[in-house]
Amino acid sequence: MTKKLLRALAGETQPVPPIWMMRQAGRYLPEYRATRAQAGDFLSLCYNPELATEVTLQPIRRYGFDAAILFADILLIPEALGADLWFVTGEGPRLSTITEQGDFDKLKGKDDIHDHLAPIYETVRRLSSELPAETALIGFAGAPWTVATYMIAGRGTPDQGPAHALKDGNRPLFEALLDRLTEATIEYLSMQVEAGAETVKLFDSWAGSLKGADFEKYALEPAKRIIAELKARHPDLPIIAFPREAGEKYVGFAKATGADCVALDNSVAPEWAAKHVQVDGCVQGNLASSHMVTGGQALIEETRHIVEAFSGGPHIFNLGHGITPDADPENVALMIETVRSCA
Repeated sequence: MTKKLLRALAGETQPVPPIWMMRQAGRYLPEYRATRAQAGDFLSLCYNPELATEVTLQPIRRYGFDAAILFADILLIPEALGADLWFVTGEGPRLSTITEQGDFDKLKGKDDIHDHLAPIYETVRRLSSELPAETALIGFAGAPWTVATYMIAGRGTPDQGPAHALKDGNRPLFEALLDRLTEATIEYLSMQVEAGAETVKLFDSWAGSLKGADFEKYALEPAKRIIAELKARHPDLPIIAFPREAGEKYVGFAKATGADCVALDNSVAPEWAAKHVQVDGCVQGNLASSHMVTGGQALIEETRHIVEAFSGGPHIFNLGHGITPDADPENVALMIETVRSCA
């Protein structure tokens, strides 16, 4: 196994950790903005295999990251299930809502999503053949809870309040939606693997708003179910889980779910995570994305700090969240140079 990312996921401690960035194909890059303009709008870009392949390859050409992540969006699954999806410029996604049984009854089943998602699988196939030999290919999906928060509210919300309200007010409907999303996510990720993805990542961006038993039931359990089924179908598939802002709940998450790697946000200290999370296997993270905007000596020092803190075990260097559109591409180059000079 020669790909650095796959070696880290297999539990190997390497003198220089592999590097990639969440949202590494994105608006901070002028070449991405040009391709997106060519596509016309964000969703058209996601569903155009030629252009989606191009934007996925752009940061690999520019920076030589150790992995590429499929260019898509976590809300393509709701659309494939029959929800209306559109994007409002400057404000983000909008969806038709699931707030009562009749809304849920209109959704498609898990086996009816593939025609809609066929362009995504085609993008994965193209990337599998076009990426450099040393670059790993990551597929991904949103975790059921996070995707459900958008489907219930019809948009992103600061506190996921509408989803919590449905969970507390109509538990059977809420759990039916999570179950449907769990089933669809298994099928979607499995097809990505069949198309050529070498690892997959499950993004639970709003996991941190689930407290106590709700975290176990609606963040941990769906991840466990998805991972178990994917590994039953694809026994050698490594899987990255990202229960963002899980805090203390990061501890034991890998063992409980079967994930090969736990991605960390930057609200936890790397020393703490090395002691409590990395003991169970590979960790990914966790530089604050703000450093990609501000740069300078602080970026260099914090990058070195993270590499050193995680040097005793398997580690994938990444940000604690996605890179922001106002990031300076030169700071990304500085980060990579710093990581690779730490050996």
